[in-house]
Amino acid sequence: MYEDVKGGAVAAGQLARGAALRDVVDISDPSAWLALDEGVRADLWYLPAPYGVPAWETTAEGARLTAALRGEGRFTTALPGGARFTAALRGRGRLTESQLALALCHRDGRIRHRALGQAVGHRELLPLVVVRCADWAEPVRELARGHLSRALDAETAVRLTSLVLRVGRRSRGDFAVALVSEVLCRAPKEQLAPLLTDTDRAVRRFAHRLAAGQGLLSPVELARAAARDEDAVVQSLCAEAALAALAKRNVEEDDADDVVGPLLAARNPRARSAGVTALRRLGRTEQAAGFLTDRSGLVRACARYVVRQLGGDPLAWYRERCADPTDDVLPPGAAIGLAECGERADAALLWPLLDHPAARVRAQAVAGLRTLDATDVARMRLLLDDPAPGVVTEATLALLPSAELLPEHWLSERLGTERPRWVRVSAYRLLDARGGAARLRAAQRLLGDADERLRRRAELTVGRSLPSS
Repeated sequence: MYEDVKGGAVAAGQLARGAALRDVVDISDPSAWLALDEGVRADLWYLPAPYGVPAWETTAEGARLTAALRGEGRFTTALPGGARFTAALRGRGRLTESQLALALCHRDGRIRHRALGQAVGHRELLPLVVVRCADWAEPVRELARGHLSRALDAETAVRLTSLVLRVGRRSRGDFAVALVSEVLCRAPKEQLAPLLTDTDRAVRRFAHRLAAGQGLLSPVELARAAARDEDAVVQSLCAEAALAALAKRNVEEDDADDVVGPLLAARNPRARSAGVTALRRLGRTEQAAGFLTDRSGLVRACARYVVRQLGGDPLAWYRERCADPTDDVLPPGAAIGLAECGERADAALLWPLLDHPAARVRAQAVAGLRTLDATDVARMRLLLDDPAPGVVTEATLALLPSAELLPEHWLSERLGTERPRWVRVSAYRLLDARGGAARLRAAQRLLGDADERLRRRAELTVGRSLPSS
């Protein structure tokens, strides 16, 4: 924030010296406009400057402009070029775009108010008019809102949406957000399209919420958006809207596939879980059962719900899949899925899976045993030497509550630099969990370690153990 305001203060000085607005401000960047707004009122050396005078106002050009905008005619006429500024304010001339930009951001509310009167027709200054719609001075705020209401069309609203949403976070910023929403609700879908793929996730959320609420996107388009977008809010919003629209329209089976298909094939679990939930309405038990071993716990839970609702027994399905520990094609999700809905006695099916050739199956079996609270320290500690990092990580999590039961010298041996990094990290976490002297001895051993993250963690541990002066 400091650097942005500092850049805005520098830009203000350049504008005061006559630089063109486009040469100083990136007019396509909302942050640049907000930085200019703050920078005009800030001193370059003492940020912010609520009681001082910003550096640009101390220049001859800045002094003339400020005095003219305040109506101090005698003062400005006495300065070189001052008559031109005074005439501009009296209607016999126009201020330049750069001068108006400074005036619209000025620390004096009367100057901001007068500048708004001349800003009509300067469409490139509309971003500053948006900022003034949230101004703390009511006369400035009301004049800016009237100006924006008259100037805003669909094309301009699309261009200003990102800035409007940022200003909307302010205490008086709701007007511009509501106005843009109203304008875009009347716009055709084609004009709204650029906002749906904007790089700013806040803009995408706003646009998708608007499009879903107005019914501008079909269920298929909503499903594709939920599967494509990387933002969790957009994923949930579009997936729920797609399924709601699907239920209202009572579409045919083939048309339902066009909606459910993209959701089930999505990479993100929110979209997949929505697609799995939709299978209940379509009565597709077998297809839902295929997601009982999904890599996401959320999707697995939804699949179990659908299977139960359609008369199936997910627990029996999991037990059958995990019954053969030699099954080379056993999905990793079967082990953790069994633990999520099973009983502690089901641990007997998971212990043999610790010897499965697939590392992911072993890791999920360990996670399942931890879920069932069936950790056997003697058997689980052997997995700390597993060649797969994921298995070691899961075994560490399972052993942390029982760290005191592990021999300190056995764990210390695994801090050696000849060990894989994940084994060393696991050993240190367990020694740290033991606390007391064992924690301090492990940390002191790693003070000069080549692994930066391990070394820094050890330094923090040793530092906390030293008595305060």
